[in-house]
Amino acid sequence: MKLTPNSPPEPLLAFGAHPDDIEFGAGGIIAQETRAGRRVHFVVCSRGETGTNGTPRQRTAEAQKAAQLLGATIEFITLDGDAHLEIKAAHAIKLAGIIRRVKPGIMLAPTVAQNQHPDHWRLGTLVRDATRLARYGGLKELRKLRPHAIGQLFFYALGPGSEPTDIAPVLIDISAPEVVATWQAAMEAHVSQMKTRNYAELQLARAHVHGLNAGLACAQLLYPNDPLVFDSLAPLSRSARKF
Repeated sequence: MKLTPNSPPEPLLAFGAHPDDIEFGAGGIIAQETRAGRRVHFVVCSRGETGTNGTPRQRTAEAQKAAQLLGATIEFITLDGDAHLEIKAAHAIKLAGIIRRVKPGIMLAPTVAQNQHPDHWRLGTLVRDATRLARYGGLKELRKLRPHAIGQLFFYALGPGSEPTDIAPVLIDISAPEVVATWQAAMEAHVSQMKTRNYAELQLARAHVHGLNAGLACAQLLYPNDPLVFDSLAPLSRSARKF
């Protein structure tokens, strides 16, 4: 799709292994993008059935409410189930079919760093594979859907342990109070998970630290799968180095 200055932003497709992953890992960015007019769609690959708190039905409802607060649409798919996800070609092909259907310009997935819930890095790996399969015209399982090449895949980290050490992050400034408030409300919609730990406070604290390190009030990190390409130096004039 050829974009013009008046073209709407291409859709953003975000994948999560569990009903709360996208909100906790990239919810501030999602809130900012939907406010700017970008269409965002969530794909959740389990219903949190092995979680310490919350039933699958409750967690599904919480995720639906959170997506609505963030201005996103959401769907749930079945792979191997919570805490049982395996890396299989069939799963990557299934995800590639979703990519062809949604036709995103940008995609988000959990990082592939292994010091985290195994479903997270395995899903990140499957999504990375799926982005390649989605553009292969000869894949017989997907011939009913036109091939689609995305613009960029970014990984989000759900905690310090899952932040890659070999990829320079991109900082997204989410300092606007209304963005932070929307993000916090979406995280707090996962009431069942707040019984385990105050994840909303944890993620907000991380975002404040990332922001303060860059001279901002609040920021979230994304890790690009591929080198970023720009038409000029103009977008690169802002950096995190403030001292």
